[in-house]
Amino acid sequence: MTELKSTTSSRRCFLKSTTASAVSLPLIAAAANAQENGTSGQGELPVTIAGYPYERVRAIQDGKIGVAGCQVQFETSRIGELNQHVFTGARTRDVTEVGLIPYLLAFCNDEFRDYLLLPLFVLKVFRHKSIFVHTDKGIRKPEDLRGRKVATVGYSSSGLTWIRGILNDEYGVAPEDIHWVITSKDSGQEQTGGVSKWEKVLPTNLSATRAPAGKDESDLLLEGQVDAIFHPAEPQAYVERHPKVKRLFMDCRKVERAYFEKTGIFPIMHSVAIRQDMAESQPWLARAVFNAYCRAKQLDYDESRKIRWAYSSLPWYGQEFNETVELMGQNFYSYGVEQNQKALEAVCRYLYQQGLAKRKLTVEELFVESTLTLKDA
Repeated sequence: MTELKSTTSSRRCFLKSTTASAVSLPLIAAAANAQENGTSGQGELPVTIAGYPYERVRAIQDGKIGVAGCQVQFETSRIGELNQHVFTGARTRDVTEVGLIPYLLAFCNDEFRDYLLLPLFVLKVFRHKSIFVHTDKGIRKPEDLRGRKVATVGYSSSGLTWIRGILNDEYGVAPEDIHWVITSKDSGQEQTGGVSKWEKVLPTNLSATRAPAGKDESDLLLEGQVDAIFHPAEPQAYVERHPKVKRLFMDCRKVERAYFEKTGIFPIMHSVAIRQDMAESQPWLARAVFNAYCRAKQLDYDESRKIRWAYSSLPWYGQEFNETVELMGQNFYSYGVEQNQKALEAVCRYLYQQGLAKRKLTVEELFVESTLTLKDA
């Protein structure tokens, strides 16, 4: 009954709210920014932020939400370029989205400190959906992957590290149980990997080969050279709905919900980092950025509850949102160290267990110290 009442109320207010929002949102945004920043724009610190234009971040991109004391320029980019800028590029951006695993490996193995992490986990993805199998190979459950050939894009990306960790924790399938075929050509719709030497490093205890030049995961699977694909997005053969390719977990939503109920983990793919010199010279900036991202996400939540069911093309958007809240809580896309402790501890353990990190990292050493206790209400 609660869901019905909420949806009905939202529908009654739809026409009124859409008409009013065209006029009121710019005024509300301007007032909010003035209150948050405490200035009229004069003397504010110029800050460049880069990342994807997620709905939970878009209010910062379009200026509805400001960063206190800052004049923000938001640059939209993809993860490969974002990582390249951080690890080997110009490093001119003050705040940037970054792949979590590439960052942790550089932090641990190379003592990388040019950027420091903030506990803003702007991309999280459940990963059971990322395993694809050939329908003729007899792989019906995770345990059937033992002794099989599996193609992957790189090896140590965030998504692939999580897949291996989940397989080991939940099904007893270790990375050493699989023969890995590493491709260099991404068959997904978007380049998903980061530019980091750690993407290409393989632990010495693995059975692994490089794929033939010019062959992507879909080619290998359809030609029978591999039995399965682990892919952080979706391989082209699956995108095209080839009849011989399917997900290992056909009802991945059910399996992923059960995984969250058991572990409390929403796997983290990307975080946000601040350039070290900015964090040190402007010690208030890390908290200001954290607060802005939290406020932008809260605005996304509000719009999801009130009006996005009408704008979305998905027919059961409102139901999906309500079921997510019921399972994961009101703040299901939480930021902050405490609220993501289980996921962070798991990923630190995975890196060490999988032979990618030379030592086991601790959660507390990873983030700007002043942000360790920040709460995402």
